[in-house]
Amino acid sequence: MTISTPSGSSHAPPSFRQGELTDPRLAAALKTLELTVRRRLDGVLHGDHLGLIPGPGSDAGDARMYQPGDDVRQMDWSVTARTTHAHVRQTIADRELETWLVVDLSASLDFGTALCEKRDLAVAAAAAVTHLTGGGGNRIGAVIANGEELIRIPARSGRVHAQTMLRKIATTPHARDGVRGDLQGAIESLRRPQRKRGLAVVISDFLGDIDWQRSLRAISGRHDLLAVEVLDPRDVELPELGDVVLHDPETGRTREFSVTSSLRADYAKAAQRHRAQVESALRSCGAPVMELRTDRDWITDVVRFVSTRRHTFGASNAGRVPRQ
Repeated sequence: MTISTPSGSSHAPPSFRQGELTDPRLAAALKTLELTVRRRLDGVLHGDHLGLIPGPGSDAGDARMYQPGDDVRQMDWSVTARTTHAHVRQTIADRELETWLVVDLSASLDFGTALCEKRDLAVAAAAAVTHLTGGGGNRIGAVIANGEELIRIPARSGRVHAQTMLRKIATTPHARDGVRGDLQGAIESLRRPQRKRGLAVVISDFLGDIDWQRSLRAISGRHDLLAVEVLDPRDVELPELGDVVLHDPETGRTREFSVTSSLRADYAKAAQRHRAQVESALRSCGAPVMELRTDRDWITDVVRFVSTRRHTFGASNAGRVPRQ
């Protein structure tokens, strides 16, 4: 079920539907996306790395007294034992940031009932993160998964590399009907080979089994995390449709339903329960969540998230991305 993006809508990212990806249209869509991101985000950014969730780096610095809210994984036990007061070891901000995108493009994202498809939002989110973490010699790479294949793009710096990476994300082919997504495999691929400490950003709708929690928790031991949850209104509730035929592209199954009030209520409860489980799993991994929806102005949501993080941590914490 897909509804075309309204012409001239400022709330929707450009469309990257497979049938529209001729080279001129693709180049124009990527250019529009880049201009949108730069125009709306540059006003809330000041200085390198001050964007997503600024925080400490990886080089050891001085120890200081523990304060409520500090990451217990930064505890300096030798100083704590010597002084009998809890201390944490501060870290020095890295001069260069390495960011890895895990972009889930499974069949459940080839869907949209509002301003755009979820896949378009995933590409837009990748563009926003690329802009927020780019510059100053920072490197960015990506792991793209559609369930059928896993595409790795090495982390490099520079605008040309960033544009090439986004083009590859936008043109990743759709998986065949009946192929399930493999978010767990995509996250697991960041563990080997071992990569420089940095930021890992997971972009997905997080539908399906939560079999990725252990892998993401293992990643959090070395990298800071950010989750970008991409949703459509139909992921959380069903409208009054009457009799409908629904097809699940990840299983290949088609079923006919009569959408009654009781079915709508059961669906809403199940969706709410699943989202609560996803939120709990992400929280246990130390990953803050940026939610983007196909029925909202996505870039406003990004700006709000960035502004909230800046307000929470303060400009003096500008450096790398922290854990929550």
